[in-house]
Amino acid sequence: MRLVRTARTAAHVAEALATTAFVFPWLEVPTKQRLIRRWSLRLLRILRVEARVHGLPDGGLPGNLLIVANHISWLDIFVLNTLQPARFVAKSELRRWPVVGHLIAGVGTLFIERGRRRDTHSVNRHAADVLTRGDVIAIFPEGTTTDGREVLPFHGSLLQPIVDAGGHVQPVAIRYRKATGEHNDAPAYVGETSFLASFWRVTGERTLVVELHVAPPLPAHARHRRDLSRAAEAAIRTALASPADDREPGTRADRGT
Repeated sequence: MRLVRTARTAAHVAEALATTAFVFPWLEVPTKQRLIRRWSLRLLRILRVEARVHGLPDGGLPGNLLIVANHISWLDIFVLNTLQPARFVAKSELRRWPVVGHLIAGVGTLFIERGRRRDTHSVNRHAADVLTRGDVIAIFPEGTTTDGREVLPFHGSLLQPIVDAGGHVQPVAIRYRKATGEHNDAPAYVGETSFLASFWRVTGERTLVVELHVAPPLPAHARHRRDLSRAAEAAIRTALASPADDREPGTRADRGT
């Protein structure tokens, strides 16, 4: 099972690398987003990851939106892209991740050197321009990954662009579970775990469930980024504290495809 999934993933990734290199430069943003979402959905199917979405508005998510989520795994990026394709703001080290680094760079990720204040300001200005034009950006304000059992304090600096753009912050809580409902550590990419070890664990899961809880959006106009950060963190903590409800599994991420 692992070997089959690995081979199918490798072929799927090769297709994505070719698409981002040779096709994306000629496409408009909406077309890129459709392709990113379709590719991410297929990746989850290959890895037998079932996404259950709670709280998504019927009309989907709007533009000029900053998605804020807790961070557990490299899978988080692709899971969120099935919900709403977005440009991610990520630490520069992710660019050096094998395979995944090339993929996320190819779809417009904004990389930031966290120790360089000038770099942060530059990325924030670029992000604010992108948001004002109606695009969607996603960030992981914990600054690192956890095993999914806790939420680390959020850093508010990367929320400044949505304040400048006068848009909304969209908190999204992520948690991974087994099909039976228990917490699942397989996707966790923490500590000394290598990407390959994490990927191998994921391919060994017969079925992996990821729950996405979409909280009410937070208006960012005329608010301080620290207040927004605390409100988004509180919303995600509240969502993760709620028990899994097998009676209401949520909306499948591939609705409408």
